[in-house]
Amino acid sequence: MRILVINPNTSADMTEDIYQSAVAAKQSATEVSVTNPSHGPECVEGTSDELMAAYHLLDIVREAESTDHFDAYIVACFGDPGIDALRELTDKPVIGVAEAAINLSSFISGKFSIVSILPRCLIHLEDLVRRYGGEKRLASIKTPNIGVLDFHKDAESAKQKLLSAADEAVREDFAEAVILGCAGMSGFADLVAGEIGVPVIDSVTAAVKVAESLVDMRLKTSKRNTYAPPTEKKYK
Repeated sequence: MRILVINPNTSADMTEDIYQSAVAAKQSATEVSVTNPSHGPECVEGTSDELMAAYHLLDIVREAESTDHFDAYIVACFGDPGIDALRELTDKPVIGVAEAAINLSSFISGKFSIVSILPRCLIHLEDLVRRYGGEKRLASIKTPNIGVLDFHKDAESAKQKLLSAADEAVREDFAEAVILGCAGMSGFADLVAGEIGVPVIDSVTAAVKVAESLVDMRLKTSKRNTYAPPTEKKYK
């Protein structure tokens, strides 16, 4: 099978990190390609960024549908920008990394916490958890003021903030599993799990395994009602 993983921001360094995590997670027979838009925000750290990034995601999937044969798409940003719109463009599974991680946490824990990036994202993260039905299992959301690109700009400080927040979620909020709530944190799950003693879910890894499972089961996106193709209309 072939999976296209899309980093919605324009950071080549982050795209490479996402690629490495996806390749490490995939089955041997799965082919993973990773891309990012050439235009848009360097990182996604708020609603305005998400809207600008989502616009370019539509172009990427439209082009992929017309020129390549991919079996599934992954949007590698924890805000899951544009996934509903992308599902209207294709019958292939479209997986948001937050949706995959939050749902998978229910198989391994009663209560989970998310460790994410900036305090400004807290309400959006709470909305995501509600959307995916995880609010009753949510122990906490930690936003330890880590920028999306900090793991490249100030890696040691970002790592320590991540570890401290994850440890606090377990000790004070009684989290039984921790989700890394940013694709920029991809690759740190084993390190964090070794420090805090509970399962840690890398959202990119989770999305790859969900995508593989759906393709293996020959399940596609329903085109009845919700994710039907856009209605025909004029655009100016």
